[in-house]
Amino acid sequence: MIVVMQQNATGEQIEAVVGRLEKSGFQVHLSRGVERTIIGIIGDRTRLGDMALEAMPGVEKVMPVLQPYKLASRAFHPEDSVVMVGDLAIGGEEIHVMAGPCAVESREQLLEAARQVKAAGATILRGGAFKPRTSPYSFQGLEEEGLKLLAEARELTGLKVVTEVMDVRTLPLVAEYADILQIGARNMQNFFLLREVARVDKPVLLKRGLSCTIEEWLMAAEYIMSGGNHKVILCERGIRTFENYTRNTLDLTAVPVVKYLSHLPVVVDPSHGIGKWRFVPTMARAAVAAGADGLLVEVHPNPAEALCDGPQSLTPENFAHMMKELRGVARAVNRQLAGGVADV
Repeated sequence: MIVVMQQNATGEQIEAVVGRLEKSGFQVHLSRGVERTIIGIIGDRTRLGDMALEAMPGVEKVMPVLQPYKLASRAFHPEDSVVMVGDLAIGGEEIHVMAGPCAVESREQLLEAARQVKAAGATILRGGAFKPRTSPYSFQGLEEEGLKLLAEARELTGLKVVTEVMDVRTLPLVAEYADILQIGARNMQNFFLLREVARVDKPVLLKRGLSCTIEEWLMAAEYIMSGGNHKVILCERGIRTFENYTRNTLDLTAVPVVKYLSHLPVVVDPSHGIGKWRFVPTMARAAVAAGADGLLVEVHPNPAEALCDGPQSLTPENFAHMMKELRGVARAVNRQLAGGVADV
Protein backbone atom coordinates (compact mmCIF):
# COMPACT_ATOMS: atom_id res chain seq x y z
CA MET A 1 0.00 0.00 0.00
CA ILE A 2 1.01 3.63 -0.40
CA VAL A 3 -0.16 6.76 1.37
CA VAL A 4 -0.29 9.80 -0.91
CA MET A 5 0.11 12.98 1.10
CA GLN A 6 -1.54 16.23 0.09
CA GLN A 7 0.58 18.69 -1.84
CA ASN A 8 0.59 21.12 1.09
CA ALA A 9 1.14 18.49 3.80
CA THR A 10 3.49 19.70 6.52
CA GLY A 11 6.54 17.87 7.84
CA GLU A 12 4.74 17.30 11.14
CA GLN A 13 1.78 15.68 9.38
CA ILE A 14 4.07 13.39 7.39
CA GLU A 15 5.98 12.39 10.51
CA ALA A 16 2.71 11.67 12.31
CA VAL A 17 1.64 9.20 9.63
CA VAL A 18 5.09 7.58 9.53
CA GLY A 19 5.20 7.32 13.32
CA ARG A 20 1.80 5.69 13.52
CA LEU A 21 2.70 3.12 10.86
CA GLU A 22 6.02 2.24 12.45
CA LYS A 23 4.40 1.95 15.87
CA SER A 24 1.99 -0.58 14.35
CA GLY A 25 4.88 -2.69 13.05
CA PHE A 26 4.92 -1.68 9.37
CA GLN A 27 8.04 -1.02 7.33
CA VAL A 28 7.90 2.49 5.90
CA HIS A 29 9.61 3.89 2.81
CA LEU A 30 9.43 7.66 2.42
CA SER A 31 9.62 9.19 -1.07
CA ARG A 32 9.69 12.99 -1.22
CA GLY A 33 8.86 14.10 -4.76
CA VAL A 34 8.85 17.53 -6.32
CA GLU A 35 5.11 18.01 -5.81
CA ARG A 36 4.13 15.62 -3.03
CA THR A 37 5.33 12.95 -0.63
CA ILE A 38 4.43 9.28 -0.91
CA ILE A 39 4.74 6.87 2.00
CA GLY A 40 5.22 3.24 1.03
CA ILE A 41 3.92 0.62 3.46
CA ILE A 42 5.15 -2.96 3.69
CA GLY A 43 3.36 -5.39 5.99
CA ASP A 44 0.03 -7.10 6.56
CA ARG A 45 -2.43 -4.93 4.62
CA THR A 46 -5.42 -6.39 6.51
CA ARG A 47 -4.27 -4.49 9.60
CA LEU A 48 -4.59 -1.16 7.80
CA GLY A 49 -8.36 -1.30 7.69
CA ASP A 50 -8.78 -0.22 11.31
CA MET A 51 -6.20 2.56 11.19
CA ALA A 52 -8.30 5.10 9.25
CA LEU A 53 -5.20 6.67 7.72
CA GLU A 54 -7.23 8.75 5.27
CA ALA A 55 -8.73 10.60 8.23
CA MET A 56 -5.32 11.82 9.38
CA PRO A 57 -4.38 15.44 8.61
CA GLY A 58 -2.44 15.88 5.38
CA VAL A 59 -3.40 12.52 3.86
CA GLU A 60 -4.92 12.66 0.36
CA LYS A 61 -5.55 8.95 -0.25
CA VAL A 62 -4.41 5.40 0.49
CA MET A 63 -3.86 3.13 -2.50
CA PRO A 64 -2.82 -0.50 -3.06
CA VAL A 65 0.30 -1.35 -5.06
CA LEU A 66 -0.76 -4.09 -7.46
CA GLN A 67 2.70 -5.24 -8.53
CA PRO A 68 4.39 -7.96 -6.44
CA TYR A 69 7.52 -5.76 -6.23
CA LYS A 70 7.05 -2.77 -3.94
CA LEU A 71 10.30 -0.91 -3.28
CA ALA A 72 11.32 -1.22 -6.93
CA SER A 73 7.94 0.05 -8.12
CA ARG A 74 7.45 3.56 -9.47
CA ALA A 75 4.24 3.70 -7.43
CA PHE A 76 6.42 3.65 -4.29
CA HIS A 77 8.95 6.09 -5.69
CA PRO A 78 7.54 8.27 -8.52
CA GLU A 79 10.77 10.18 -9.13
CA ASP A 80 13.68 8.55 -11.00
CA SER A 81 16.30 7.15 -8.63
CA VAL A 82 19.90 8.25 -9.05
CA VAL A 83 22.56 5.84 -7.80
CA MET A 84 25.80 7.50 -6.75
CA VAL A 85 29.06 5.70 -7.50
CA GLY A 86 31.51 7.97 -5.76
CA ASP A 87 30.95 11.29 -7.52
CA LEU A 88 29.25 9.69 -10.55
CA ALA A 89 25.45 9.85 -10.80
CA ILE A 90 23.88 6.87 -12.57
CA GLY A 91 20.33 7.66 -13.64
CA GLY A 92 20.67 11.40 -14.04
CA GLU A 93 20.96 13.50 -17.17
CA GLU A 94 24.39 12.08 -18.04
CA ILE A 95 24.81 8.67 -19.67
CA HIS A 96 27.74 6.68 -18.28
CA VAL A 97 29.70 4.14 -20.29
CA MET A 98 31.30 1.22 -18.45
CA ALA A 99 33.96 -0.36 -20.65
CA GLY A 100 36.87 -2.76 -20.52
CA PRO A 101 37.77 -6.39 -21.14
CA CYS A 102 35.51 -9.32 -20.38
CA ALA A 103 38.23 -10.75 -18.13
CA VAL A 104 41.33 -9.39 -16.47
CA GLU A 105 44.08 -11.41 -18.19
CA SER A 106 47.28 -9.55 -17.31
CA ARG A 107 48.52 -6.24 -15.94
CA GLU A 108 49.57 -5.03 -19.40
CA GLN A 109 46.24 -5.96 -21.01
CA LEU A 110 44.13 -4.34 -18.31
CA LEU A 111 46.10 -1.10 -17.98
CA GLU A 112 46.18 -0.63 -21.74
CA ALA A 113 42.42 -1.19 -21.97
CA ALA A 114 41.81 1.18 -19.05
CA ARG A 115 43.87 3.96 -20.62
CA GLN A 116 42.17 3.56 -23.97
CA VAL A 117 38.56 3.55 -22.69
CA LYS A 118 39.33 6.47 -20.37
CA ALA A 119 40.73 8.47 -23.29
CA ALA A 120 37.57 7.77 -25.32
CA GLY A 121 35.27 8.98 -22.54
CA ALA A 122 34.33 5.97 -20.41
CA THR A 123 33.82 6.73 -16.71
CA ILE A 124 33.78 3.20 -15.29
CA LEU A 125 36.12 0.26 -15.96
CA ARG A 126 34.58 -3.17 -16.34
CA GLY A 127 36.61 -6.36 -15.98
CA GLY A 128 36.03 -9.81 -14.58
CA ALA A 129 38.34 -11.24 -11.92
CA PHE A 130 36.05 -14.21 -11.24
CA LYS A 131 34.56 -15.63 -14.44
CA PRO A 132 31.51 -17.94 -14.55
CA ARG A 133 32.15 -20.05 -17.67
CA THR A 134 29.99 -22.69 -19.30
CA SER A 135 32.99 -25.02 -19.63
CA PRO A 136 35.13 -25.94 -16.60
CA TYR A 137 38.13 -25.97 -18.94
CA SER A 138 37.75 -22.32 -19.96
CA PHE A 139 39.70 -19.46 -18.37
CA GLN A 140 38.14 -18.83 -14.95
CA GLY A 141 39.78 -15.49 -14.14
CA LEU A 142 42.74 -14.32 -12.05
CA GLU A 143 40.57 -14.02 -8.93
CA GLU A 144 42.18 -11.89 -6.17
CA GLU A 145 45.15 -11.00 -8.36
CA GLY A 146 42.66 -9.70 -10.91
CA LEU A 147 40.99 -7.57 -8.27
CA LYS A 148 44.33 -6.05 -7.29
CA LEU A 149 44.99 -5.18 -10.93
CA LEU A 150 41.58 -3.51 -11.19
CA ALA A 151 42.42 -1.45 -8.12
CA GLU A 152 45.73 -0.44 -9.70
CA ALA A 153 43.97 0.58 -12.90
CA ARG A 154 41.55 2.70 -10.87
CA GLU A 155 44.46 4.39 -9.13
CA LEU A 156 46.20 5.18 -12.42
CA THR A 157 43.17 6.35 -14.44
CA GLY A 158 40.57 7.52 -11.93
CA LEU A 159 37.97 5.17 -13.41
CA LYS A 160 35.52 3.52 -11.03
CA VAL A 161 35.45 -0.30 -11.15
CA VAL A 162 32.56 -2.70 -11.76
CA THR A 163 33.27 -6.41 -11.42
CA GLU A 164 31.25 -9.54 -10.86
CA VAL A 165 30.69 -11.29 -7.56
CA MET A 166 29.87 -14.96 -8.08
CA ASP A 167 29.05 -16.28 -4.65
CA VAL A 168 28.64 -15.49 -0.96
CA ARG A 169 32.08 -16.90 -0.18
CA THR A 170 33.94 -14.34 -2.31
CA LEU A 171 31.60 -11.39 -1.66
CA PRO A 172 33.70 -9.74 1.11
CA LEU A 173 36.83 -9.95 -1.06
CA VAL A 174 35.17 -8.48 -4.17
CA ALA A 175 33.45 -5.77 -2.10
CA GLU A 176 36.86 -4.70 -0.78
CA TYR A 177 38.01 -3.77 -4.30
CA ALA A 178 34.88 -2.98 -6.37
CA ASP A 179 32.99 0.30 -6.64
CA ILE A 180 30.00 -1.54 -8.14
CA LEU A 181 29.14 -5.17 -7.43
CA GLN A 182 27.88 -6.94 -10.55
CA ILE A 183 25.37 -9.77 -10.23
CA GLY A 184 25.62 -11.78 -13.44
CA ALA A 185 22.75 -13.22 -15.44
CA ARG A 186 23.32 -16.72 -14.05
CA ASN A 187 23.01 -15.40 -10.49
CA MET A 188 20.01 -13.11 -10.94
CA GLN A 189 17.85 -15.55 -8.96
CA ASN A 190 20.54 -16.69 -6.54
CA PHE A 191 18.47 -15.44 -3.63
CA PHE A 192 21.06 -16.24 -0.96
CA LEU A 193 23.58 -14.08 -2.82
CA LEU A 194 21.03 -11.30 -3.32
CA ARG A 195 20.30 -11.25 0.42
CA GLU A 196 23.98 -10.97 1.25
CA VAL A 197 24.62 -8.26 -1.33
CA ALA A 198 21.75 -6.33 0.24
CA ARG A 199 23.84 -6.03 3.41
CA VAL A 200 26.82 -4.45 1.64
CA ASP A 201 26.92 -0.68 1.28
CA LYS A 202 27.88 -0.75 -2.40
CA PRO A 203 25.92 -0.08 -5.61
CA VAL A 204 24.76 -3.28 -7.30
CA LEU A 205 24.54 -3.83 -11.07
CA LEU A 206 21.86 -6.49 -11.48
CA LYS A 207 21.91 -8.23 -14.85
CA ARG A 208 18.72 -9.72 -16.23
CA GLY A 209 18.67 -13.51 -16.34
CA LEU A 210 18.87 -14.96 -19.83
CA SER A 211 15.41 -16.53 -19.58
CA CYS A 212 13.76 -14.22 -17.06
CA THR A 213 10.74 -11.97 -17.42
CA ILE A 214 10.78 -8.31 -16.51
CA GLU A 215 8.72 -9.06 -13.41
CA GLU A 216 11.20 -11.71 -12.26
CA TRP A 217 14.04 -9.23 -12.86
CA LEU A 218 12.33 -6.57 -10.76
CA MET A 219 11.56 -9.12 -8.04
CA ALA A 220 15.29 -9.90 -7.88
CA ALA A 221 15.90 -6.17 -7.38
CA GLU A 222 13.25 -6.27 -4.66
CA TYR A 223 15.29 -8.88 -2.77
CA ILE A 224 18.26 -6.50 -2.64
CA MET A 225 16.19 -3.45 -1.76
CA SER A 226 14.11 -5.20 0.91
CA GLY A 227 17.38 -6.14 2.59
CA GLY A 228 18.31 -2.47 2.92
CA ASN A 229 20.39 -1.72 -0.19
CA HIS A 230 18.52 0.64 -2.51
CA LYS A 231 21.54 1.33 -4.74
CA VAL A 232 20.40 -0.98 -7.52
CA ILE A 233 21.20 -0.48 -11.21
CA LEU A 234 19.39 -2.77 -13.64
CA CYS A 235 21.24 -4.14 -16.68
CA GLU A 236 19.56 -5.55 -19.80
CA ARG A 237 22.03 -7.98 -21.41
CA GLY A 238 19.89 -9.96 -23.83
CA ILE A 239 17.55 -12.90 -23.40
CA ARG A 240 17.52 -16.37 -24.92
CA THR A 241 15.13 -16.86 -27.84
CA PHE A 242 14.93 -19.28 -30.77
CA GLU A 243 17.29 -17.05 -32.80
CA ASN A 244 20.80 -18.53 -32.99
CA TYR A 245 22.64 -16.16 -35.34
CA THR A 246 23.30 -13.81 -32.44
CA ARG A 247 24.47 -14.88 -28.99
CA ASN A 248 21.28 -13.54 -27.38
CA THR A 249 18.38 -11.31 -28.37
CA LEU A 250 18.93 -7.83 -26.95
CA ASP A 251 15.54 -6.80 -25.56
CA LEU A 252 15.62 -3.02 -25.91
CA THR A 253 11.87 -2.90 -25.34
CA ALA A 254 12.75 -3.65 -21.71
CA VAL A 255 14.35 -0.22 -21.29
CA PRO A 256 11.20 1.95 -21.64
CA VAL A 257 9.03 -0.73 -20.04
CA VAL A 258 11.19 -1.01 -16.93
CA LYS A 259 11.56 2.75 -16.67
CA TYR A 260 7.74 2.96 -16.74
CA LEU A 261 7.29 0.27 -14.08
CA SER A 262 10.27 1.17 -11.90
CA HIS A 263 12.28 4.18 -10.77
CA LEU A 264 15.61 2.34 -10.91
CA PRO A 265 18.27 3.31 -13.49
CA VAL A 266 18.72 0.95 -16.45
CA VAL A 267 21.90 0.26 -18.40
CA VAL A 268 22.33 -1.95 -21.46
CA ASP A 269 25.06 -4.48 -22.31
CA PRO A 270 25.07 -4.71 -26.12
CA SER A 271 28.21 -6.88 -26.14
CA HIS A 272 26.53 -9.87 -24.50
CA GLY A 273 23.20 -8.91 -26.00
CA ILE A 274 24.32 -9.63 -29.55
CA GLY A 275 27.69 -11.36 -29.23
CA LYS A 276 29.21 -10.01 -32.46
CA TRP A 277 31.42 -6.93 -32.26
CA ARG A 278 30.36 -5.40 -35.60
CA PHE A 279 26.78 -4.97 -34.36
CA VAL A 280 27.64 -3.63 -30.89
CA PRO A 281 27.91 0.09 -31.88
CA THR A 282 24.53 -0.03 -33.63
CA MET A 283 22.80 -1.57 -30.61
CA ALA A 284 24.60 0.85 -28.28
CA ARG A 285 23.18 3.78 -30.25
CA ALA A 286 19.73 2.18 -30.16
CA ALA A 287 20.00 1.68 -26.38
CA VAL A 288 20.77 5.36 -25.81
CA ALA A 289 17.86 6.32 -28.05
CA ALA A 290 15.59 3.99 -26.07
CA GLY A 291 16.43 5.82 -22.84
CA ALA A 292 19.22 3.78 -21.28
CA ASP A 293 21.09 5.47 -18.44
CA GLY A 294 24.35 3.79 -19.32
CA LEU A 295 26.14 1.13 -21.36
CA LEU A 296 28.32 -1.84 -20.45
CA VAL A 297 30.70 -2.53 -23.35
CA GLU A 298 33.53 -5.03 -23.77
CA VAL A 299 36.78 -3.56 -25.12
CA HIS A 300 40.04 -5.48 -25.54
CA PRO A 301 43.41 -4.22 -26.85
CA ASN A 302 43.60 -7.30 -29.10
CA PRO A 303 40.27 -9.18 -29.33
CA ALA A 304 41.78 -11.93 -31.49
CA GLU A 305 43.95 -12.97 -28.53
CA ALA A 306 41.33 -12.51 -25.79
CA LEU A 307 40.91 -15.39 -23.35
CA CYS A 308 37.20 -14.60 -23.02
CA ASP A 309 34.55 -13.19 -25.40
CA GLY A 310 36.92 -11.94 -28.08
CA PRO A 311 34.29 -12.11 -30.87
CA GLN A 312 32.08 -9.56 -29.10
CA SER A 313 34.85 -7.20 -27.93
CA LEU A 314 35.57 -3.89 -29.62
CA THR A 315 39.08 -2.72 -30.37
CA PRO A 316 40.03 0.59 -28.70
CA GLU A 317 39.76 2.29 -32.10
CA ASN A 318 36.25 0.96 -32.73
CA PHE A 319 35.25 1.93 -29.22
CA ALA A 320 36.49 5.51 -29.66
CA HIS A 321 34.55 5.80 -32.93
CA MET A 322 31.42 4.46 -31.24
CA MET A 323 31.73 6.99 -28.43
CA LYS A 324 31.81 9.86 -30.92
CA GLU A 325 28.60 8.57 -32.51
CA LEU A 326 26.93 8.11 -29.14
CA ARG A 327 27.43 11.77 -28.24
CA GLY A 328 25.27 12.80 -31.18
CA VAL A 329 22.53 10.31 -30.27
CA ALA A 330 22.56 11.48 -26.66
CA ARG A 331 22.11 15.10 -27.73
CA ALA A 332 19.20 14.07 -29.95
CA VAL A 333 17.33 12.72 -26.89
CA ASN A 334 18.22 15.74 -24.72
CA ARG A 335 20.93 14.00 -22.72
CA GLN A 336 24.70 13.95 -22.75
CA LEU A 337 27.46 11.41 -22.51
CA ALA A 338 29.46 11.66 -19.29
CA GLY A 339 33.22 11.83 -19.46
CA GLY A 340 35.38 13.91 -21.72
CA VAL A 341 38.13 12.91 -24.12
CA ALA A 342 41.44 13.02 -22.26
CA ASP A 343 45.01 11.80 -22.48
CA VAL A 344 46.05 9.40 -19.71
